[in-house]
Amino acid sequence: MRTLAIAVLGTLTFLSSCAPVAEAGMADDAPPRARQCFSVRQVDNFEQGRPDQVFLRVGRNDVYELNAAGGCPDMDFANQMALIPDGGLVGSRLCTDDWARIVVPGSTSQTSVCRVRISRKLTADEIAALPPGHRP
Repeated sequence: MRTLAIAVLGTLTFLSSCAPVAEAGMADDAPPRARQCFSVRQVDNFEQGRPDQVFLRVGRNDVYELNAAGGCPDMDFANQMALIPDGGLVGSRLCTDDWARIVVPGSTSQTSVCRVRISRKLTADEIAALPPGHRP
């Protein structure tokens, strides 16, 4: 019985992590904004935009924008990176407004780490409007 209760609580926690949330400054009568989620394992490519901005290609058609707290050193020349959700669960899902860490091989040390927030999923028009150097 205890195992079932833990499984049910875990499922409810997982489902609530991608539940709609109200955006700051929205009127109380406005519909909530649904969080958009992806699995870390679905990330196919990445590209740095501004020094504090990273774009992820997720699956075939989706691009997410991440904003770094203080910038991400060594991203402009990185060929590989690891995206680790806060909490460190490998294979976890990340949703808009979640925090994670990007780890890349460093130029001055073995690794470089930056903390990022998953800001938003870009629309098809926004993806098409990205400069070629920013498009993953």
